[in-house]
Amino acid sequence: MKKAVCLLSGGMDSAVTLYFAKRDGFEPVALSFDYGQRHEKEVAAAARIAEGLKVPHSVVRIRLPWRGSALLDEAAKLPHGRNAERMSKTIPSTYVPARNSVFLALAFSCAEAEKAEAVFFGANALDYSGYPDCRPDFIAAFAEAMRQGTKTGTEGKPIRIMAPLLHMTKKEIVQLGKELGVPFADTWTCYEGGGRPCGTCDACVLRAKGFYEAGIEDPLVGHAGLF
Repeated sequence: MKKAVCLLSGGMDSAVTLYFAKRDGFEPVALSFDYGQRHEKEVAAAARIAEGLKVPHSVVRIRLPWRGSALLDEAAKLPHGRNAERMSKTIPSTYVPARNSVFLALAFSCAEAEKAEAVFFGANALDYSGYPDCRPDFIAAFAEAMRQGTKTGTEGKPIRIMAPLLHMTKKEIVQLGKELGVPFADTWTCYEGGGRPCGTCDACVLRAKGFYEAGIEDPLVGHAGLF
């Protein structure tokens, strides 16, 4: 069976991507990062998701001491109450400098060691928070850099970046997740680490938009979104 490394944050998009890879005939290896973010609920969610799907799961622990993001600095203010349609117009304070470049580089290292054919990445460029490292141009450029800078790439067998959610709306992602049997109750999306989703941070607003438009109940809030 073909093998893939799947970036698994513990959020909704990465969980759907992992289940998609499994359905697409890949033997997935889940890879998560504890990078000093505000809370550990995402990493715990990733562990639950990987365990439920019975796939190998590694957590890489790194630190970014220069911070530069509200996700890495508890004294920084998180954005709340932003309109979903306007999020992609600006880069928010939750952007972590070059985070996806770091994560993807480590995923490619893992993929070469595991002799995997692909790296699955749950990026989305439609209903998203405006992060520049979730866009198609970035993904294509990174894939080319890895083709030129890895043993597999120079030998003519480049590892592919698979981003199946890239051009999907949150509604479509929720619908796909339901079709795939993704346990949304095990995921965590909120930037805050409370007992329940805050409902107003960018991540919560986008998640709520998806469930509301899909007409599907979000098990974390008990109804179809917070709209």
